[in-house]
Amino acid sequence: MVLDPWAFSAPLTQHLMTKRARSALESEGMRMPDGEISTSGAERSKPKKTKSKAASAAKKTEQKKSVSKEKTPAKSKKTGKKKSVTKKKASTKSEKTGKKKSVTKKKVSTKSEESKSSSSALKVSNQIPEERRRKIKSAMAGHKRAKRTEWDRAKGVKQHRILKKRVKPGTIRRIKFPLLDVTMGDDWQTPITVIHGARPGPVITITGAIHGDELIGPLACSMLCQETLTSDGKPLDPLTMAGTVRIAPILNPPGFRQNSRYFPDGRDLNREFPGSPDGNTTQRVADRIWDLLLSDSDYIIDLHAAARGRSNLPQVRADLAHPESNKLARAFGVEVILDSKGPRGTLRRVAVDSGIGCLTYEGGGANFTDHEAVQVAVYGVLNSLRSLHVLPGNPSRPRFRLLASGSTWLRAEEGGLIDMRVEPGSFVEEGDIIGRIVDPQKPGVAVDIVSPERGLLICTANNPFVHAGTPVGHLLPITRGVKLVKRQLDAQNRLIVSGSQGEPAWREEAEVDEIAIEGSWSGGAVDAEWQRDWAQPALGDAELAAAEAEEEAAEEEQ
Repeated sequence: MVLDPWAFSAPLTQHLMTKRARSALESEGMRMPDGEISTSGAERSKPKKTKSKAASAAKKTEQKKSVSKEKTPAKSKKTGKKKSVTKKKASTKSEKTGKKKSVTKKKVSTKSEESKSSSSALKVSNQIPEERRRKIKSAMAGHKRAKRTEWDRAKGVKQHRILKKRVKPGTIRRIKFPLLDVTMGDDWQTPITVIHGARPGPVITITGAIHGDELIGPLACSMLCQETLTSDGKPLDPLTMAGTVRIAPILNPPGFRQNSRYFPDGRDLNREFPGSPDGNTTQRVADRIWDLLLSDSDYIIDLHAAARGRSNLPQVRADLAHPESNKLARAFGVEVILDSKGPRGTLRRVAVDSGIGCLTYEGGGANFTDHEAVQVAVYGVLNSLRSLHVLPGNPSRPRFRLLASGSTWLRAEEGGLIDMRVEPGSFVEEGDIIGRIVDPQKPGVAVDIVSPERGLLICTANNPFVHAGTPVGHLLPITRGVKLVKRQLDAQNRLIVSGSQGEPAWREEAEVDEIAIEGSWSGGAVDAEWQRDWAQPALGDAELAAAEAEEEAAEEEQ
């Protein structure tokens, strides 16, 4: 016989429910349970006041026993003695329904855990193939963070050494880093800012301008070094930091000076790591940068922009099968994360091969400043440092993550001038026109560039001159999570990247000391000399006197 859980009598120690409350429930057509049923953790914590209807109606009478026997015949058979019916019922309930109670509790706790995790868990629109996804999952599951004795706060923090220089705990030091070891010629010195925290922790190196014409990195690094972010009480205050942050704004000084992507020997620095001390010029620079600046880092954040003629949506690229790089990429706090090992010789690939967590940030384009890309870069760096517990506080998180490992380049099939109808971050459907090519030498003739599928444009051309084969758009196909993406599009159908809204962190008003100086103007008005045109012949005494009289009259009128 199936036992009715509502028919179980409550223990005698429970409080009686008031008649008013019971009658109110019965008037609504509801029947109070004879036993105690907990529906939530909050209700379980409250004093139990419910009691069986039979027990309250026949308190201290023989009717109570008969009613209890009538409602639980199967239970009475098993409990045996009548005298201890109530006690045995309670014990039987715990024995027979122990599983049920534990199931109820499990269900409740699971429900609460699920609701808690659902509120804290980040929704992911995963565009990564299943095989690659399994590899990433396996790598993350088997990862255990190594215990670093040098991060033990009980042992205190030591001085940070770099380039034969020492940086005391809780201080900031700026040093010059020569990229070539020479006694003659240009050694290409570049500045390095070292912020050494007052507590032990990891070493994070932030780099910019590996490609000399990409200005997003130098700008973001410069903003990170401003007093608005490094002074007392600010995010990068060394007295509240743990670990060490090293900022290298320009790793390609000659390319930076000439607005060139490459080094003077025509090579790409980000294809030559880890370099060679006896190789060509770029390889020697790469070797020195890797050996003296990067190899002892725990994490590397490499800031980039798109190549000339294009502009990138703020995004992160990292090898997600490398646990530390995966963690760093997610901590950056932007929506778009591209799973990529990087080409051979890139800083990202060499760092991962050496066990260093590394990500590449891409935003904006070459030879121009993109306010949004710079702002997101600073936002992401601070997020990463908070996630690594270098800075106090919790990192900001995006509304969702878009993980992908594949993309499609859209190329022009004809030459001419292109009228782009989209921008980086535009969401397009299959068949949408993203641009139109015209030829001034053939009026009336035009060719449309059409999106081959639904997706997000993570890069678009900003140079109107195109030839057959010129890339004009970089499309990230989206097959899952379309609703997630559409919820975060602006009026122009562009993705609103986390960290791009509001006033930049470095623009906070800083307190300025004002010094009042007492005195009076002598020798004429403060602007008197600037009103004269010194390129003209000197004025005669009469003309000079007339000019001074005009100046005095003007001052009196003011």
